[in-house]
Amino acid sequence: MAIIISRGIRDREFGSAIPEEAKIILQRTARVALDTPIASPGLPVGTCLLKVYATSTRGPRRIVYLLTVEAGDLFLLFYRNKSDAVGANVSPKNPAFRLQLKKHPELLSEDIKANRFDVIDV
Repeated sequence: MAIIISRGIRDREFGSAIPEEAKIILQRTARVALDTPIASPGLPVGTCLLKVYATSTRGPRRIVYLLTVEAGDLFLLFYRNKSDAVGANVSPKNPAFRLQLKKHPELLSEDIKANRFDVIDV
């Protein structure tokens, strides 16, 4: 299993580099059996969204992965502070979450096709 982070999403969520603290948190939270599935229409076939709650020295975080069910790989979509408009309510009922959920898979797809991504082994 690996966590794949597209460059476009990395830039939006972390800036130009993923902090070491965030890498540790991502590795720690990549536990598919413990993560919470989120229903969301329009996902690619064979995938599902997983929501994770995490704590860090910078406060509570909300992480959303796109899981490829067959391969078991996780694609990071969001790494947000709880006080962020998306992180406050990671749910399709949240308009801020829905808006970003339309953009991030597109960024992910473009970066995967162009081979612009980072991999964190779990």
